[in-house]
Amino acid sequence: MGLHNSGSGDPGRRRPFDPPGPAPAFPTGLHLRIYDTVEEFYCAEALEYIEAWKQATPDNPIGICGPIGPTEQLPLVTQIVNAIGLKLTHAHFWGMDEWVLDGRPVGEDHPLSFARCDRELCFNRIARPLRMPLENIHFPTGDLKAYSASFDAIGCAIMQGGQGEIKHWAFNDPLPRTGRYKDNPPSSEEYRRLDARRVRLHPVTIMQNARTSGGGNVVLVPTEAMTVGPVETWKAKKVSIWHPGHHDNPFGLRLTALMISKRIPDSAVPMSLLADHPNAQFNYLRSGIGSVTVEMH
Repeated sequence: MGLHNSGSGDPGRRRPFDPPGPAPAFPTGLHLRIYDTVEEFYCAEALEYIEAWKQATPDNPIGICGPIGPTEQLPLVTQIVNAIGLKLTHAHFWGMDEWVLDGRPVGEDHPLSFARCDRELCFNRIARPLRMPLENIHFPTGDLKAYSASFDAIGCAIMQGGQGEIKHWAFNDPLPRTGRYKDNPPSSEEYRRLDARRVRLHPVTIMQNARTSGGGNVVLVPTEAMTVGPVETWKAKKVSIWHPGHHDNPFGLRLTALMISKRIPDSAVPMSLLADHPNAQFNYLRSGIGSVTVEMH
């Protein structure tokens, strides 16, 4: 497990005004990066978009799969693209997921629409001469087989994600403990065969989204969604998980890193399956790591 400190302070650590350099060469496995400031944290997340899109050529289209949670990086992506004049003609983007109501993905008029958020905070703000062609923006809202196949036709340099309180990335929640899984969850190998699909969300995930996005309005949050799956995730060259500290709790932030570093994949803790991914990176905001202590309120 490699550790890279990206904050200020000790002489051996990069100062905030130093130009961001490439990450140290770590062995295959889980890499950790810790950022001291909110500005560094979200700027680094935004720069992963630029890192991916700069690789795209006519003969080698490249993309990034990005989350809604966190979202603070999205306006920064736009600002950087516009500032450096990066033409996105051959770049691609995958949205990770979208809500489902009455058996259909929600439209962009829904207040919680992920596609709407991506467009309003990022793509619609990019200068027109630089914009990504509409056909290069992929959301899991139509033909899921075509959505999944696009990960084969186009190189996915990075899949970003957050970590939910149920320990998911995207909406890869633990499967219900009913039927054949009543006594034991599916094996990690079985879970990893899941591809882009429609899912019924875990109650913890619904509550979390009500807390973080819906102002506590639980009835506003759909109970189903479309989501990218482990199959597509393992087609990404790198999986980069961003931990600002308000999507999961201090215990959860430690649990998944421990399970991955100790190679204990368990589908009851879906994020732990990244123990078997060749290049996973956890990015922490230092102030969001918190402390696992008993504190009564």
